[in-house]
Amino acid sequence: MRVKSIDSLIAASEQAERRLRRTLGPWSLTALGLGAVIGSGIFVLTGTAAAGETMSYPSLLHAPVLDLLLHGQQATSLTGRPGAGPGVALSFLLVAIACSFAALCFAELASMIPVAGSTYTYAYATLGELAAWIIGWDLILEYAVSNMAVAVGFSAYVNDLSESLVGFKLPMELSQPVFAQGRLTGAWFNLPALLVLLILTALLVRGVRESSSANMAMVFVKVGAILLFVIAGAQAVDPARWQPFLPNGFQGVLTGGAIVFFTYIGFDSISTAAEECRRPQRDLPFGIVATLVICAILYTAVALVLTGIADWRTLNNAAPVANALKAIGYDEIRRLVGAGAVAGMVSSLLVYQYGQARIWFAMARDGLLPSLFARVHPRYRTPHVSTWIAGLAVGIPAGIWDVGTFADLSNIGTLFAFLVVSFAVVILRRTQPQRPRGFSVPWVPWIPLASAACCLVLMLSLPLVTWLRFLVWMAIGLVLYFSFGRKHSHLALSPPPKQP
Repeated sequence: MRVKSIDSLIAASEQAERRLRRTLGPWSLTALGLGAVIGSGIFVLTGTAAAGETMSYPSLLHAPVLDLLLHGQQATSLTGRPGAGPGVALSFLLVAIACSFAALCFAELASMIPVAGSTYTYAYATLGELAAWIIGWDLILEYAVSNMAVAVGFSAYVNDLSESLVGFKLPMELSQPVFAQGRLTGAWFNLPALLVLLILTALLVRGVRESSSANMAMVFVKVGAILLFVIAGAQAVDPARWQPFLPNGFQGVLTGGAIVFFTYIGFDSISTAAEECRRPQRDLPFGIVATLVICAILYTAVALVLTGIADWRTLNNAAPVANALKAIGYDEIRRLVGAGAVAGMVSSLLVYQYGQARIWFAMARDGLLPSLFARVHPRYRTPHVSTWIAGLAVGIPAGIWDVGTFADLSNIGTLFAFLVVSFAVVILRRTQPQRPRGFSVPWVPWIPLASAACCLVLMLSLPLVTWLRFLVWMAIGLVLYFSFGRKHSHLALSPPPKQP
């Protein structure tokens, strides 16, 4: 339960041999957030949320055991989720409001504790070392599993795009995962998934400025593709397709919100760049809030146009945006939007690999992981060892397994991190009310508590199997902490003086 003081966290970040280069400004941070948030989800989940879906697993709230205890009967294993229809636009707005609660909490802590590590660091300063380890281990899972899934999707999308444009397609043996749904596919290795991660890893090692510039370019491409879809598609909108606007009532809007929530995940990755930000007290809150506002506007516009050019009941497919454009004869626009989708995947991979390496770096600097992970490149001033290990740790599994079925692990990890941040704001307001804050959450504790409540509800709506996998990952983490981290923790070796 030992807590690391905020002053000691900041002092550790200023040590010359482990100091990172400060090069990021407010718009670079905003681009970092957009790079993480706007990925392939906007091109897929909008259609799923509008048309509805069938769950293959019961959620924790609808687990058969709970239904048996509470209602005297066992629920079925398949549960239909009604679509929002054109009202999916309202789903995006509601989720933006819910995410804004957590975003405000992140903004306060990031401006108050401008240190790499994000939620891990905030937990260390408020809840103690064990909680910090759990959060750090959780973030490693979130970032790694997210990027494995995106890398596999990138490989399939690029292979199909290459075939349609130049007539070249990699053989199945080199472009498919070795295992899919627990079975051998006959493939040898998913080569594009590994290659894209190795290229991005090399870019990240070169420096955050170079990585930020590349991410900025990709953000312009994918935001441009979204705007192109909105502007071109608006000309083909038939308002009659918006009637009725809420075909399944407000329940459909809420169900759609539960699905599209995950398109907003990623704005928290901005806080991992705190040590490489020129003016963290001002620029970090700006980047976090600006990312959320821009995404909410773009997502709502896409939802309105998509349901205006296609019947919402037909949108539950793997590529609803591309298929809708094809149906109305906009093939050239379709190809350009497809290029934007690829850019979206690459920038998401870049930002999450960046964030994952910073988490490992921060944990190693505190002694909870081997010191190898805390090494900084003498020339580029980046955590090169953590970056390369993170690249291989994600790239190799992405080449072997089809990890799409594990995507919910990323979601539960993110929500758990949001939950911790919400409580950290309340705790620090009580324990250190006089500490300077570059940004302050209004109406504390009500907004942090609202954030925590939203996270709990969404976590409980996830499949029961996701909770079981999450608990197994946490159990492995606890074994590592008590066998290594607890003994090598810098706080354990040299406890700091008690704070007044």
